[in-house]
Amino acid sequence: MPEAAGVAVLRCNVNKEIRIAKTKRGLYNESPSISTNNDGIFLSKSRTKNSIAARRDGADGVRRETMGGLAKGLSVIRAFTREHASLSLSDVAGLTAMPAATARRCLMTLEELGYVMRRERQFLLRPKVLELGAAYIESMNIELLTKTHLEELARNTGDSAALCVLDGTEIVYVARTSIRTLMRLEAHIGSRFPAHATSMGRVLLAGQNAAELNRYFNEAVIEPLTKYTVTDVEQLRRIIDKCRRTGYSVVKDELDYGVVALAVPVYDQEGRVVAALNSSSHSNRITAAKLVQERLDMLRGVSSQITKDLASLPGLSLSVGLASG
Repeated sequence: MPEAAGVAVLRCNVNKEIRIAKTKRGLYNESPSISTNNDGIFLSKSRTKNSIAARRDGADGVRRETMGGLAKGLSVIRAFTREHASLSLSDVAGLTAMPAATARRCLMTLEELGYVMRRERQFLLRPKVLELGAAYIESMNIELLTKTHLEELARNTGDSAALCVLDGTEIVYVARTSIRTLMRLEAHIGSRFPAHATSMGRVLLAGQNAAELNRYFNEAVIEPLTKYTVTDVEQLRRIIDKCRRTGYSVVKDELDYGVVALAVPVYDQEGRVVAALNSSSHSNRITAAKLVQERLDMLRGVSSQITKDLASLPGLSLSVGLASG
């Protein structure tokens, strides 16, 4: 068959014709195009100018291979929180800064896959969403880590103990146990808090190199959570530097009133800070100075034990190392 100017007609073994429009600049708007793998099997794909742009080199020279649709779907899931457990289409569009049509397609897809349910005009997450985080938790054998170390620490102090990692500008709880509930700000596995206002956040930031720390301050929103929250960047840098020298951080009434917490770093086998361990209490029960005096050695001992265990729990060390490296 002769080829028309700028247009090729390909015949598949299923007797279907697919016309592919080519441009002289090499930018395609194909729907669809086809290629073959090494076995001669036809593979279909759809490529647009937007997807081509997403693959171009970034400002740092690193080639980007991203999928915008997946990113939008995940941002829709993240829009649901404790404060926003039920959202309308317009709510989702507003919270994710998406056009309403795009948000609707994401919600319809998530509903079809079983991650979202609809109740009249409201959307809610379904339990299947838990599967997204379960693989990470299970790969770290959190149950063993919690029972052998955090529960012992909680029993010895009579308060809560937790293990957190750094994710962007926030800390994420990956393990926690508590003897009693003393504070209105209760955390659980998966809870996220701003790193700048927490003892574990400052410990984790102290483990970052200069470039990573600068990136953190460029991206973080440093806002006061109480009247005691340190928000001055230079003061925070000094606090983080002191934490790096002393090997611990203690914070009182900065994340929430009544919360005092002491944290130490947890290292991997190469000496990198991959997590933070803390013990927290009510600030009316114990002062920051007494918390350090009574629990610092205990925390360091447990941290040392967890560091040894990381050899058999590679999920934590590897995943955090990749995220912060």
